[in-house]
Amino acid sequence: MSRLAGKTALVTGGAQGQGAAEARAFAREGARVVIADVNSELGLATAAEIDGDVRYMHLDVADTDSWKQAVAAIDESYGGLNVLVNNAARYWARPILEESDDALDTIIAVNLKGAFLGIRAVAPLMIASGGGSIINVSSTAGVAGHAGHAAYGMTKWGIRGLTRVAAAELSPSRIRVNCLVPGAITGPMLGVNIPRSEQRNPDRWTALPLRRPGEPEEIAEGAVFLASDESSYVTGTDLVLDGGATGTG
Repeated sequence: MSRLAGKTALVTGGAQGQGAAEARAFAREGARVVIADVNSELGLATAAEIDGDVRYMHLDVADTDSWKQAVAAIDESYGGLNVLVNNAARYWARPILEESDDALDTIIAVNLKGAFLGIRAVAPLMIASGGGSIINVSSTAGVAGHAGHAAYGMTKWGIRGLTRVAAAELSPSRIRVNCLVPGAITGPMLGVNIPRSEQRNPDRWTALPLRRPGEPEEIAEGAVFLASDESSYVTGTDLVLDGGATGTG
């Protein structure tokens, strides 16, 4: 039996990378999937290549009105919402002394404010749907202090705190809120520091217990678990998928 049959899921930043992998995994497990992104060309292409009930929707996660429009469209099309994955994020590596105000505002708006706005926007529809699951995506940069990643790390630490507060506030409404914490994952974000051709080179990962980076599909399986009824007794916590980096480092 499909693990997400009958559920409607919204995945932000779903046009590529980890978000696209989550959308594919959700569709495979029987969910109706809305891929939300600011890149319409890529989002439409990703939605078209996935089998199942999958559509693309333009969404700027840092904009309240954009969230209102998205939620209204989902309600009109599907009559409810069961799962939100706050996956959209910006990433770059830059020391504190080199970070500009504009760049700082941008990364906070997308990575942290965007997740807050998403929770606030979807919660009423999720409550009307009988409850659901909200999955916020953090990072091991939000668990340990990574030099040169101050702005990004700050937002990902914040995501973990937001997860716990939202879980406490929304649990009476049968909404579970949890946090995915990926480590180094192949794809566009890792490409900021490591060329695609080198991302799976084992010589780069000798410090990791599993001696390799993760794949987006592996993180997506964690999202499926948190979205499904299998995690019905799980809320306010982190699911760490990092090849042992934080557990042994």
